Amino acid sequence: MDLPVLPPVKPMLAKSVPDVPEGNYLYEPKWDGFRCIIFRDGDEVELGSRNEKPLTRYFPEVVEAIKAQLPERCVVDGEIIIAAGEGLDFEALLQRIHPADSRVRMLAETTPASFVAFDLLALDGESLMDRPQSERRTALEQALSSSQPPVHLTPMTTDPAVAREWFTVFEGAGLDGVIAKPLGGVYTPDKRAMLKVKHARTVDCVVGAFRWHKSGPVVGSLVLGLYDAAAGRLQHVGVAASFPMARRATLVEELQPYLLPEGEPHPWLGEGTSERAPGGEPSRWNRDKDMSFVPLRPELVVEVAYDHMEGSRFRHTAQFRHWRPDRDPASCTYAQLDRPVLFDLASVLGA
Repeated sequence: MDLPVLPPVKPMLAKSVPDVPEGNYLYEPKWDGFRCIIFRDGDEVELGSRNEKPLTRYFPEVVEAIKAQLPERCVVDGEIIIAAGEGLDFEALLQRIHPADSRVRMLAETTPASFVAFDLLALDGESLMDRPQSERRTALEQALSSSQPPVHLTPMTTDPAVAREWFTVFEGAGLDGVIAKPLGGVYTPDKRAMLKVKHARTVDCVVGAFRWHKSGPVVGSLVLGLYDAAAGRLQHVGVAASFPMARRATLVEELQPYLLPEGEPHPWLGEGTSERAPGGEPSRWNRDKDMSFVPLRPELVVEVAYDHMEGSRFRHTAQFRHWRPDRDPASCTYAQLDRPVLFDLASVLGA
């Protein structure tokens, strides 16, 4: 591969802000997929990921689309997504990270992925990384002027009012918020040079278990559950983590009174275990990761912040807010959750 920008390249990142900023920004929807930098040199194509591990073998249909539609020699930053009905399907995307080539190719036909482009790092023999964002966007529009699905150019606006509208309505198509890019900014790999506004909500969850931290006998994460009113079961919805180390140590003491006595039943252990129990499958990203947990009596309630749901679980790690000793665990059901109004994904791509 002979390109002015060669893999691996860590993508440029964004830092969180509470509201859509105003000023000299280019605004885009924040996609909820796999971040991917595409390197193409003729028939050679590599799909680079955020952690620099290639995604190429998992998305053969994207590779073929890139060969058919992108310039012969280019480096393009974007997102791999899977559309299901009117919105994005991140669960289907996760299924693609599979060791069996036969399964990957079967899923490439049954749940094909798309690529949404939002930055141009190199074209032909020239690197564009030191060019202003505004120039890179213009060059990207020209490079993808004839592109067709499954290759898309992300919508863009310089009007903060339009960006705020996108933030509200595009969530119904499964998008994650809004990105603001300084118009004069250069491309800086692995630096938080952009701004992001994400949806944030709170919900009261039952603490059904905890996991130990990899560094020692302190709490790594709280394992959270919500009751499915129809099934009457406590379903695993995610974890709360990112505690300071000193806080992890005090959590051990706070959780001690709730440790499950030996032989006492638990909704995530033994016969009749919920299909949505934690630890049932290894991590797709790290198959050696310890997914075991220490069960707790499901009596402790915590308020956590989350951005949005993916199916019946939190899309990302929830953030601890505070304990809710006033809350009955049985009242912690899915009915608490906000559901965005559905919005057609095709309308987002055509915005």
